[in-house]
Amino acid sequence: MGRHHEFTIAADMPVYFCDPASPWQRGSNENTSGLLRQYFPEGTDLSVHTRQDPNAVAAELNARPRKTLNWDTPVERLDVLLSAGD
Repeated sequence: MGRHHEFTIAADMPVYFCDPASPWQRGSNENTSGLLRQYFPEGTDLSVHTRQDPNAVAAELNARPRKTLNWDTPVERLDVLLSAGD
């Protein structure tokens, strides 16, 4: 994000960067990595998978209810947000 200053101005939203070697600052990222490791263990040769394989995993993960979303799925919450703009 070498142009994060431009993004901050255009989106009127601050950009924050985590400190190196500080996984506790990247909770969502670390959680997602853990979920993906259930499907693709560390060291997995991803070149043997088709494009449909990670797409299927993404669809399955996006269909999981989240406590942080009051047990909505990300897809359900996105639908609510997008329909609110109509």
